[in-house]
Amino acid sequence: MGPATQQRHRTRAGRPAARRPRAAAGADDGGVRCEACGSGSHADELLLCDGCDRGLHIFCLRPILPRVPAGDWFCPSCAAPAAPAHSAKSAAAVQTKMPKQFPLIQTKIVDFFKIQRRTAFAAAEPPEGKKRKRKAASALVVSKKKSRKLLPFTPSEDPGRRLTQMASLATALTATGAVFSNDLTYVPGMAPRSANQSALEAGGMQVLPREDAETLSLCKRMMEQGEWPPLLVVFDPVEGFTVEADRHIKDLTIITEYVGDVDYLRNREHDDGDSMMTLLSAAPPSKSLVICPDKRSNIARFINGINNHTPEGRKKQNLKCVRFAIDGECHCLLVANRDISKGERLYYDYNGDEHEYPTHHFV
Repeated sequence: MGPATQQRHRTRAGRPAARRPRAAAGADDGGVRCEACGSGSHADELLLCDGCDRGLHIFCLRPILPRVPAGDWFCPSCAAPAAPAHSAKSAAAVQTKMPKQFPLIQTKIVDFFKIQRRTAFAAAEPPEGKKRKRKAASALVVSKKKSRKLLPFTPSEDPGRRLTQMASLATALTATGAVFSNDLTYVPGMAPRSANQSALEAGGMQVLPREDAETLSLCKRMMEQGEWPPLLVVFDPVEGFTVEADRHIKDLTIITEYVGDVDYLRNREHDDGDSMMTLLSAAPPSKSLVICPDKRSNIARFINGINNHTPEGRKKQNLKCVRFAIDGECHCLLVANRDISKGERLYYDYNGDEHEYPTHHFV
């Protein structure tokens, strides 16, 4: 990204001296530090909030900003002190009217999500060896603490309830003009799949263990067969579309992969969308990639972010967003970082450490 200009008055480089925040404690250069990463580098990409004068890099925001936007800018804390930021849209785009509901008709839902008809909406069968695992529950707890395995989601037993869950997502996708996709997509004119190389990640990217990669594949196969994760997309007049648990979800359960069209970050410098997610922070930066879920996406697009400047906001967080390498390619997963109760809304921290594997539960 180029040097600061007059339009980039929110950066440290362009902000008048009288508006600059005080240097962070311990800073030896007298400059502003990013609240997320603690660095004062890349000054022309360091935004200063017009409300509280906190600094944040555009690439440290979650979702990231492809460029320094024109006009006033407020950090998530000042922009929405009473409500969390959205992963799917800006505050200006939040709908105020109830959207038209997708028809609760099995054939239409099967077609919308391209469910395999032969097995669609069959009663959820208990996994093989479930009784044996129940008998060895105490041993599993010990094993879990040692192996830190991710868990597949447990679908609702009632096929009708799964239809309702799927219809809720179809409603949100239709209302926002998107189609369903459960994988990263590569579109002509954007980044090719060959650009998605985890080896390019600056500082390296952690590899998803084989067993966890198999669990992720299992989740996707279940969804292809109509075994849907127990999640509802609900509409809130203030927050817009948001996601809540439709049954109890265990800690370390895979919620979903963040998917959409993959593009180079450099191609999105003039994109006003705020739903992009970092996929690859490359060295060199010209090879960095983002996920753009505005045209093709799944339920991840509608999961909210927390206000991480307040204790109340941090207390809401129940998901962890982590980037992994799978077969040499980058992927972004949302994983439960604690038990989630039925009816609880899902939140994760856009500015969290994406390199941190969600193992802080184990001692």
